[in-house]
Amino acid sequence: MAFLYEYGIFLAKVATLVVAFAIVVAIMAGAAMKTRQRKGQLSITDLSEAYQHNQQLLQQQLMDKKAFKKWQKAQSAEKKQPQPTLFVIDFNGSMDAKETDALREEISAILAVATTKDEVLLKLESGGGVVHGYGLAASQLDRLKQQKIPLTIAVDKVAASGGYMMACVADKLLAAPFAIIGSIGVIAQIPNFNKLLKKNDVDFEQFTAGEFKRTVTLFGENTAKGREKFQQELEETHVLFKDFVSQQRPVLDIDKVATGEHWFGYQALALALVDQLQTSDDYLCSMFAQRKVLQVKFQLKKGLADKLGAGGASFASGIWQNLQQRRWW
Repeated sequence: MAFLYEYGIFLAKVATLVVAFAIVVAIMAGAAMKTRQRKGQLSITDLSEAYQHNQQLLQQQLMDKKAFKKWQKAQSAEKKQPQPTLFVIDFNGSMDAKETDALREEISAILAVATTKDEVLLKLESGGGVVHGYGLAASQLDRLKQQKIPLTIAVDKVAASGGYMMACVADKLLAAPFAIIGSIGVIAQIPNFNKLLKKNDVDFEQFTAGEFKRTVTLFGENTAKGREKFQQELEETHVLFKDFVSQQRPVLDIDKVATGEHWFGYQALALALVDQLQTSDDYLCSMFAQRKVLQVKFQLKKGLADKLGAGGASFASGIWQNLQQRRWW
């Protein structure tokens, strides 16, 4: 009887922990949902003004008073001349391309005011991620091209796989000499626990309607036919990726570069994967004399509770999502 009593207490403790964990996850998920529902805020930073301010401070130290006043007068005359605008946006992409939500808002705002005389500079950094996420991100950039707004994309560190899918949309594609470029390929990987379940006499049952509703699985025994179908789907996705890149950059020898390999900027230029070796900083500095430069950024206002809630929910859901069948650029 003592054993049964202690065992019952043990089960009660386990049940309590499970319920408590479920409550915590539910609270976190609820907080994350509220965060997603909250409206964001668009912020505009005048980079031209900041650049001119710093320039003025340095010129004041380098020139005598007479020369500095003459320089200031010339600068004031230049300011009176109307200039087209360079809109600067950033995209630092994660695996699920969640930054696309902000990108959508930024592009919508720019399209509301931009003319064909203006230009958009996207500072891009991404090693790629899920197919549907980066496909949507590339489609957002294509909205600019449809409205004939010139799009320049600068890659200082990496634009690989899904990142390159975005980059190739550019009218002009810049890369730093040692930026990582390319990786035009598709990958999918999942663990399989079937042997472990069998070893512990655990049955796994999966019910589907449609022969290929689930080709490979986490817990069931994968079949040769299922693997073959899944590989076929990967190949088809790769063809779509190659076709998209070819349409955006017809100068490419797509069969030569769509092997899943990546290259550094120097090599990418020789392969026509990029148009020019230049950092985003150099490009911006060359534009200050020609254009009014505005940084456009859309972001959500988050409190501490929101951050903790969103982070916890993302962590909990991320573990499960990364175990499921997924295809990645």
